[in-house]
Amino acid sequence: MCFVSAITARSPRCEDEWTLLSPVLSMDTIPVIDFDAYRLGVTDDDVPREQLQELRDEVRRAFTEVGFVYLKNTGIEQEEVDNVMAISKKFFLLPVEEKRPFSRGSYSNSVNHGWVSLERESLNPRRPGDLKEAFNTTSLRTDIEWPSDGVDDFCATQVSFYERCMKLSLRVLRVMALCLGIDPDVFLKAHRQIGSEENGSTLRSLYYPPVKTVKEDQIRCGEHSDYGSITLLFQSREGGLQVMNRKGEYISAQSISGTVLVNIADLMQRWTSDVFVSAVHRVLLPPGGDSRTRQSLAFFVQPDDNVMISCVDGSNKYPPVKCVDYLQSRFNDTYGRN
Repeated sequence: MCFVSAITARSPRCEDEWTLLSPVLSMDTIPVIDFDAYRLGVTDDDVPREQLQELRDEVRRAFTEVGFVYLKNTGIEQEEVDNVMAISKKFFLLPVEEKRPFSRGSYSNSVNHGWVSLERESLNPRRPGDLKEAFNTTSLRTDIEWPSDGVDDFCATQVSFYERCMKLSLRVLRVMALCLGIDPDVFLKAHRQIGSEENGSTLRSLYYPPVKTVKEDQIRCGEHSDYGSITLLFQSREGGLQVMNRKGEYISAQSISGTVLVNIADLMQRWTSDVFVSAVHRVLLPPGGDSRTRQSLAFFVQPDDNVMISCVDGSNKYPPVKCVDYLQSRFNDTYGRN
């Protein structure tokens, strides 16, 4: 049976301490939904109709009222997440000169693939560069240069987890279509080429090093909303992520072991004529004297490059836009046009 619980800024992070609240969401909570009925490995025919209906209703409520939701029992286990983070951290701890050959922009087949150095991005252009590093897995090709020295199985681990996230994201997208009462394959048809060079969906390993010196107004990750369809986020135990609610107030989005935090991105909000909401979020600096690192794994789901995004309700609230054009304009804002 699916159920909804919710976590607030003061809620404990342990699964067995979740506080069950009313199914009616408040603006100060991010709901936790049991995805077991449609977890990886379950076929469509195996999902009882009443459970799928309940799941659909809970997901709709979360994405229309908050824009974020925790999913538990998805089929992706915590051990998988921990393994990807451990191998990723080995790469991030390498000397800069050993990471530089794998920089984003150095791969001819995929401009977004590769390492992003500290302060290279400004997700809020009004702030100094973000205090984080990243490795973007956008290409799944094994005949390109991947980090290997000191990071055995880096390529295999990233590609395998990418494929796991891809499968889960397609299930979430199908449930989202059901939420809207439209053809359940509408979103799936627009994401057919995930994992190919005709789709820019990206698994992003993120590393936030210990904070030493800080510029004025600098934080670990500036205020922003995501660009594409949806994002799947797996976090380490260290906090810092905050989500803006519908009242314009920030609430904490803590790490809950065994869950994935899923959020709506801007293109999906446009696609659904603002039915699903894309929430602004950020990662704050740790408290003074806290030298802990932070890690996360974000799977950014995008439609295929050449898909035209038009409002699914048939309205003209937003003009049609080609996916690749829209996303390129957002990347230009983050990295600059050069």
